[in-house]
Amino acid sequence: MGVQSKFYGLPLKAERVITRYRSGEFFENTKDVVATEYALTIYVNDGEMATVVCSPEYMEDLVIGFLSSEGVIRSIDQLKDLQVSTFRGTARVRTSTRVNFNQDFYNKRYIASCCGKSRQTFYFFNDAHTAKRVDDMFTLHPDSIFRLIRDMEKSADIFHETGGVHIACLADRQEILLSRSDIGRHNALDKLYGHALRNNIPLHGKVITFSGRLSSEVVLKVAKIGVGVVLAKSAPTALALDIAEELNITTVGFVRGDSFNIYTHPERISS
Repeated sequence: MGVQSKFYGLPLKAERVITRYRSGEFFENTKDVVATEYALTIYVNDGEMATVVCSPEYMEDLVIGFLSSEGVIRSIDQLKDLQVSTFRGTARVRTSTRVNFNQDFYNKRYIASCCGKSRQTFYFFNDAHTAKRVDDMFTLHPDSIFRLIRDMEKSADIFHETGGVHIACLADRQEILLSRSDIGRHNALDKLYGHALRNNIPLHGKVITFSGRLSSEVVLKVAKIGVGVVLAKSAPTALALDIAEELNITTVGFVRGDSFNIYTHPERISS
């Protein structure tokens, strides 16, 4: 697969002069750092598929992870060429085989039972084909949970400087293997997935840590990646837990201090 980037070097942050209010006083001409965002339109074999708004780094991994998780490509071997031009704001993908994606169904909601059970849940049309039950069974010690969340928080300077991005990390039981940040929570996960696919990183026995809340879209993305445990600093939503229960994903939220909550499939967490 050929991968080519053009005109890379876009800033991830920008400095602005602001007025800050603190403790009853206004402070003018104060400097602040904010995250940047960049629109990238993805073309597959000359057909326009989607435009994503992202942080301008690791965009090749973002495109590969996005296409794989959306079911547009089934294997990294299908990718023949990928060219990202930040000058034009485009990512052009060539595949070795014909791929099918129906723009009429893409990003439209419908009701489906993801695993053939009686419970019905709202999914995007393409989610029912790509979000599968995760059967990877292993156990994670509570000490590992605290360590991985601490290490995640140390892994992204842009997060601490701006507070405007999400962090997602791929880890094993012992350590963070890969960390990605992005203004879009889905993008951060796609960047992890794309890197893993490009570098043939096995996903068995892996954990995803996440800095934000566990929404239904985040849990679906974790299922598409094929990881069975997700750890988060914040809370889940009810729909996210319904999906996680159905797709056999262990969700751990509110990992703070010396406590956390296990919401679904606690059998993977053991002392």
